[in-house]
Amino acid sequence: MNDESTPSGLPEGYEMSADPDRIDVGRVHHWLSTDAYWALGRPRDKQESAIRGSLNFGVYEAGSGEQVAYARVVTDRTTFAWLCDVYVDRSVRGKGLGTTLVAAVREHLRPYGLRRIMLATHDAHGVYAKLGFAPLAEPDQWMALVFE
Repeated sequence: MNDESTPSGLPEGYEMSADPDRIDVGRVHHWLSTDAYWALGRPRDKQESAIRGSLNFGVYEAGSGEQVAYARVVTDRTTFAWLCDVYVDRSVRGKGLGTTLVAAVREHLRPYGLRRIMLATHDAHGVYAKLGFAPLAEPDQWMALVFE
């Protein structure tokens, strides 16, 4: 996916973009800080900083340009990527936008030759499994440092 292409499989009436200038930062912050279990209460300045330091993807209504979905990738563009902050507005869920968005992100990252793309989810394992994601084969090799 280049900056303005729309992948196949996106429902009619929607378009996708990796153009960071199209991201509705206020809307993304509202979604994540009020309705995403992993980011509840995230301050706006932290969200803005995260957006600046990441690859960002949006799904938009074709006519109005209103953003309806978002995904962010933290990556070195060489060996590793972390897919995070995947969110679809409640008003358009059930149309396949999330699955199509994640598939487009995967294809956008494919040319980098990454060794792995990681993600964490509490309740969407089935969605990601359809796109090739699987539980860690050797989770005992992974560790995390968590700042509370």
